Amino acid sequence: MAASSFSVTNYISKSSVTDFNFSSEHSKNLLLLKFKLSTRLQARGRSFSVTNVASRKQQIQKLTDQSVEEETTVTLDNGILVPDSESVISSIKYHAEFTPLFSPEKFELPKAFYATAESVRDTLITNWNRTYKFHEEMNVKQAYYLSMEFLQGRALLNAIGNLELSGAYAEALRKLGHDLEDVARQEEDAALGNGGLGRLASCFLDSLATLNYPAWGYGLRYKYGLFKQLITKDGQEEVAESWLEMGNPWEIPRNDVSYPVKFYGEVTTGPDGQKKWVGGEDILAVAYDVPIPGYKTKTTINLRLWSTKVGPEYFNLKAFNSGDHAKAYEALQTAEKICYILYPGDESHEGKTLRLKQQYTLCSASLQDIIARFERRSGDALNWDDFPEKVAVQMNDTHPTLCIPELLRILMDIKGLSWKEAWGITQRTVAYTNHTVLPEALEKWSLHLLKELLPRHIEIIEMIDNELIDTIIGEYGIEDLELLKEKLTQMRVLDNVELPATVLKLLVQPDEIPTVDPVEEEEISEAVAEPTSEDDELEVKVTTDARVSKKVSFDPDPNSPKMVRMANLCVVGGHAVNGVAEIHSEIVINEVFNDFYKLWPEKFQNKTNGVTPRRWISFCNPELSKIITKWTGTEDWVLNTEKLVELKKFADNEELQSEWRKAKRINKEKTVSFLKEKTGYLVSPDAMFDVQVKRIHEYKRQLLNILGIVYRYKKMKEMNAVERKDKFVPRVCIFGGKAFATYIQAKRIVKFITDVGATVNNDPDIGDLLKVVFVPDYNVTVAEVLIPGILLILSTAGMEASGTSNMKFAMNGCIQIGTLDGANVEIRQEVGKENFFLFGAEAHEISGLRKERSEGKFVPDPRFEEVKKYVRSGVFGPYNYDELMGSLEGNEGYGRADYFLVGKDFPAYIECQEKVDKAYRDQKEWTKMSIMNTAGSYKFSSDRTIHQYARDIWTIEPLILPN
Repeated sequence: MAASSFSVTNYISKSSVTDFNFSSEHSKNLLLLKFKLSTRLQARGRSFSVTNVASRKQQIQKLTDQSVEEETTVTLDNGILVPDSESVISSIKYHAEFTPLFSPEKFELPKAFYATAESVRDTLITNWNRTYKFHEEMNVKQAYYLSMEFLQGRALLNAIGNLELSGAYAEALRKLGHDLEDVARQEEDAALGNGGLGRLASCFLDSLATLNYPAWGYGLRYKYGLFKQLITKDGQEEVAESWLEMGNPWEIPRNDVSYPVKFYGEVTTGPDGQKKWVGGEDILAVAYDVPIPGYKTKTTINLRLWSTKVGPEYFNLKAFNSGDHAKAYEALQTAEKICYILYPGDESHEGKTLRLKQQYTLCSASLQDIIARFERRSGDALNWDDFPEKVAVQMNDTHPTLCIPELLRILMDIKGLSWKEAWGITQRTVAYTNHTVLPEALEKWSLHLLKELLPRHIEIIEMIDNELIDTIIGEYGIEDLELLKEKLTQMRVLDNVELPATVLKLLVQPDEIPTVDPVEEEEISEAVAEPTSEDDELEVKVTTDARVSKKVSFDPDPNSPKMVRMANLCVVGGHAVNGVAEIHSEIVINEVFNDFYKLWPEKFQNKTNGVTPRRWISFCNPELSKIITKWTGTEDWVLNTEKLVELKKFADNEELQSEWRKAKRINKEKTVSFLKEKTGYLVSPDAMFDVQVKRIHEYKRQLLNILGIVYRYKKMKEMNAVERKDKFVPRVCIFGGKAFATYIQAKRIVKFITDVGATVNNDPDIGDLLKVVFVPDYNVTVAEVLIPGILLILSTAGMEASGTSNMKFAMNGCIQIGTLDGANVEIRQEVGKENFFLFGAEAHEISGLRKERSEGKFVPDPRFEEVKKYVRSGVFGPYNYDELMGSLEGNEGYGRADYFLVGKDFPAYIECQEKVDKAYRDQKEWTKMSIMNTAGSYKFSSDRTIHQYARDIWTIEPLILPN
């Protein structure tokens, strides 16, 4: 019986999942067959079996024909299967029976989730196959989004929401004895990302599918993710993620799609001058596909994730049998560990090597796949000049930079193109998104490590660097060698590396070059001989120095490492560079890449980030979504967020305000339950909930926030109960975010926050007036619970590129207290300055303030000194916070001098928080501010952003599937 059942399942599953050539009608029939099989199984109990294997196909065909001919519970709407609840029940039962991961006796929540997910996946695969086939036939230009992170979150509710099947699945599961929400909670977040970079990539995929653009995402399939964060008495602890332990029902292994990836080895040159990369270490990158459905469309695009392995022939059986087990599986482990962890620690040489292997694996496997698709679609009409007309590659930050030399390597060494041809194609194909204004965050790799790991690629990078040197010399000439040296130092891809011999020969000069004629020189000599005063002496010295040009050395610094600057390589090797907020793009142009902008102004653009309104308001906040639909008069706002602006007309309406507050209250009560479950702390839903949920980093300035809370607590303790109640609005201060495992200062901040919470939350004098809660293991699912119930979002960073979390909160009517950096500038413009609490230094002031600090001119506010002293008093426990407080002190030195201006902005911050308290007491005005934030968030939909990428960078058009 087991074998027979497996045979039927194998036939059906393989047909519907992996055969791209099946017609859409055949796919629909297979789904109908599954529903019918399940129904008949239910009628006959568990006695179903196929005893005559030879007649299997005849039986299946008969059942299929009957299923199509009979009146069924499945309806067809424009070619899409739209099952009602009875059909869904049949599908779920089918998967519980035939694609089991659990024993058959029970239908408990974990089993219900996997069976439900497999049921939904059937529809996704049908749409995915149709989309794939249509794109192949049309052979239009396609965009490929390469990112080291995709922070997807749970997929079940998002998938059935986009497919418009939420009602059918909710009803079906109720009839099966389960609640849809309970079933959905069984899903673990896919551990494929960490912060805003990965979440942005996932929002973009949702928008690409929804808007019917031909596009794919490419990433890595991390087995253990970044880490699962635990909060203990010692602060943050890290353990491996377990998201793949029970299997991932959404992914489709493509065992027939794999590509070789090479490391190390050497480069040889053939008799014809052709380069060949040989020897070294070889692995395989194997594809796992995740269907990404669009909203209210049949278009379903693909996220292709790579996993790494080697074949069984690499298992050393002789070593294993001799007892040397480590040697036996050394090659297997070396290959597999590439996809173990997102961002492995890189303080060691091994860690740096592993990170570089990850980046190259992503680039090499993805480009091989893209090129294979281009060649297949081109057929006999293959023309490499058409490659940029069919392919757009977007690099999400510098992690995929190796796409540039890898594409060049494939085109030159494998496809036989010349350097000029390959370079032109590459520059027209690749584009780069910059995500940081921090110079230290712009990736650099050791030249020695790259030579060792990717010897052919470093040769190609040297060729790119030579092209750039020629361009710079052509632009600036050789008359002013000091200027030329400055430009080469700032712009070259290779940092602190010798110039090519041909260039050095051009620039060689004697030690000193006199630049005056003999008569002028004699006059200078006389002036030098007879100075009449100290001022004359100084003037003569300056004049003499100005008249003699000293030798300009282009030699590298022997005490500094030779590096490869990945951001510079991105700018040089691509046709477009974009920032992710207006002010960020201005900094990119005027500071980070100013020299490149002067050379190629046409390359630089702004593309303000956005977030998908489906996941981040429609699905995660149904209470508020119903109100928005009612008052805008349409559900179209989910696709056309410009309609949110309609809410401004009703912002003073008492009925809307009452409904708005009720929705917020419902969401706050959900947040209360969630916080109790996750942290053990019970908070009051009557309090104002404020939140700061971001990756823990000094530049995000969680330290400013918690010091403000400490100051608030100290002032409360100095008052009696009546004074406290009159002075302060009750607050629940919520933190969330992960500190990188080796980032000691960030982990100190986590420890500090939890220590403050442990003290404040157990202080009977304070009660519900102040609570401080750190939510462990912050991820997409946690955000979906918190965001709808939060009233105030803190954005204290001083060097944020964009800040997409602020956009999500604004969409949900959350008011912001923040600085003018990243997307905050645009958010404040759209929601209205009166609906945004502004404090702190502005971007153009930062460098001057740091200079003042280094010169010892900064005078700290007495309140800042007071709060630091209070922390050091031991009120929050025995932990020594001298290192943390010390980072805010001094005028210079590593880990000192308050680089992120916490002390400078502290007084403005606590004064702004007093304004927040005052505003919150007027609930009518506060609610109006909340409504205006939602109305003003229309601009920050990722749909708008994707339209701009498609139009300005990728030049692709929507492609709607035919009915």
